[in-house]
Amino acid sequence: MQKIIRTSALIALLATPLGAAVAADRAPTADETAIISNVLLDEGFTSWGKVELDDNEWKVQNAIDQDGNRRDIVLDSQFVVLNEGQDDSLVKVQILN
Repeated sequence: MQKIIRTSALIALLATPLGAAVAADRAPTADETAIISNVLLDEGFTSWGKVELDDNEWKVQNAIDQDGNRRDIVLDSQFVVLNEGQDDSLVKVQILN
């Protein structure tokens, strides 16, 4: 009986991080979408594709700026722009609302 309990506990322990990692990727709520949209518009982007929270960062795919340039954008969990995908250097811009 103890072996079954230990095995069950081990399986539950090993399965939890995997389940949590899968659940961590999610779309923004309505409030988060509004904030992200305002940040992107303030930064000069006119449209964008899929937005997803992944590894505690907001990933914005295919953001298009006023000049028609397309790039992927990464914002931290506080909606600060971390980079604008065309070059690999880290650009941090604080957005104050």
